[in-house]
Amino acid sequence: MNTENEIPADETAETRDAAAQAEQDAMADASREAEAEALEAEAEAETGEDSAPEAEAPDLEAENAELKDKLLRTMAEMENTRRIAAREKADASKYAVTNFARDIVRVADNLGMAMMMVTDEARQADKSLDNLCVGIDMTMKELLNIFESHGIKPVAAEGQPFDHNVHEAVQQVENVEVAHNTVLQVLRGGFTLQDRLLRPAQVIVSTGGPKASDGADEAGSVEGPADGAQQAYEPDGAEPGVNVDQET
Repeated sequence: MNTENEIPADETAETRDAAAQAEQDAMADASREAEAEALEAEAEAETGEDSAPEAEAPDLEAENAELKDKLLRTMAEMENTRRIAAREKADASKYAVTNFARDIVRVADNLGMAMMMVTDEARQADKSLDNLCVGIDMTMKELLNIFESHGIKPVAAEGQPFDHNVHEAVQQVENVEVAHNTVLQVLRGGFTLQDRLLRPAQVIVSTGGPKASDGADEAGSVEGPADGAQQAYEPDGAEPGVNVDQET
């Protein structure tokens, strides 16, 4: 048997031990690398978890602020809607009789006109006519009381400074004995409903007298025109005192 190619037993054992040691070292290195990679991945994961909330926090705050703003706006709109609805309901209740009131005050106009058509001399001469006038006057007073119970009140006019808010000047009469811009006579009574003007009083206004107080001027005035100018409520050629705007 040829023994030249035979490997000594000791050398073979050493070779196997070296190979086994090398394999163990390789496995240990691989294990350490795997462990290092795992630690690195875990660290990266933790870093990503920590940084994500920081990156998302501004977006959440902005979204929260936007939602809060929308909520406040919605609540404000709902409150405004509620107030408007409540005001409209109250107005509808207060002024529901506006059209009826505007028509019924004409009855007072007719009664007042009837009283104006009868002179004191005629009443003294005819007892029946006087009794009729007394009845008309009582009816007028009762009607005004009913008006007032429903919030309809007459506008103060005669002897008062002219107020364009509640008076309508239909005539202008020169009277140096009365303060300028004073209501001399009421042609048709005015009325208010609650706190609103139902109908202005048609009045005759004085001119040519002493100036009224500043407070009366602030309320509204019917000033005479400058030389050569035409009054706004009188047609060309009209004389002072001519009725140009009285409702028929």
